[in-house]
Amino acid sequence: MSEPVVRQEQEERDHQQSPHAAEKWSLVDIGRLLRPRHWLKNVFVVMPIPFALGDGGVLDLYVLGIGLVAMCAANSAVYVFNDWVDASRDREHPVKRFRPVASKRVTETTAVILSAGLAICAVTLAILSARVMVVSLIGSYIGLQILYCVRGKELPLVDVFLLTSGFVIRVLLGCALVSALPSNWLLLCSSALAMFLALAKRRADIVGGLTTRHRPSLGGYSRMFLDQALSVSAGMTIIAYALYCMDGQGLLPGREFWSVPFVVFGVMEYLRLVYKTDLGDSPVDVLLSAPSLIVCGTGWLVAAFLSVRLPVTF
Repeated sequence: MSEPVVRQEQEERDHQQSPHAAEKWSLVDIGRLLRPRHWLKNVFVVMPIPFALGDGGVLDLYVLGIGLVAMCAANSAVYVFNDWVDASRDREHPVKRFRPVASKRVTETTAVILSAGLAICAVTLAILSARVMVVSLIGSYIGLQILYCVRGKELPLVDVFLLTSGFVIRVLLGCALVSALPSNWLLLCSSALAMFLALAKRRADIVGGLTTRHRPSLGGYSRMFLDQALSVSAGMTIIAYALYCMDGQGLLPGREFWSVPFVVFGVMEYLRLVYKTDLGDSPVDVLLSAPSLIVCGTGWLVAAFLSVRLPVTF
């Protein structure tokens, strides 16, 4: 069992055993339901922005900020809804049984109300952005992830594709927030990377001994298949990104491939960690536990900004 999981289990157990936990830590439990650490996945919203700006995108900090907050609210709405749907299964899981809803520190009624409220907030914020595409993307994200929570995660490959859609919608949202059209290569690259992360998650489920009772779709996977699929998606990600940079209209001549080495290293390092340590259940945990990936991501961001045609219209 990985160190982040062990630490989470111990924290949850200590919290549950506190004599007045339900009364004393209600706000902490709500915070755990929202899972703010996982808002880090919204880095996918920011990823296409340097290239979009170099290709004539318009950066409005108000619109960008409100779009990011809307996506964070949508993320938390889905997480709370998922915990409500999975409450009975989570009670049989060695770690997830300590989650606020599964442990009954937060009632299921409260979880449903909180999830609905967050979803309404997310859509309202999207409307305030005054961009129809932003509203459509936030609504699509919530709808597809609800489908995943209710039924999709029980079906092999369907679960992976629905998880992938969540990351691709984030990329599309980033383009919409700066009024730029996503290129076909960008969509292919982001889809391959998102599928890579989703497959790594399923592999971690199998390696971690998760049963089909808790995750029915695992009955349709084998470790060999997931290992091969991971290699395929990793290769697709690297090739698609290289082609995206080659075709990029907003990149400076001679600098088209400056950011490519960081992508190659990042994908291969993530793959190495998945195989060597059996991590991957949470991309956030993998990222935060690997300084090499943080340095690589920072290097990519610098290289990307140095590669695009600036200044842009603010």
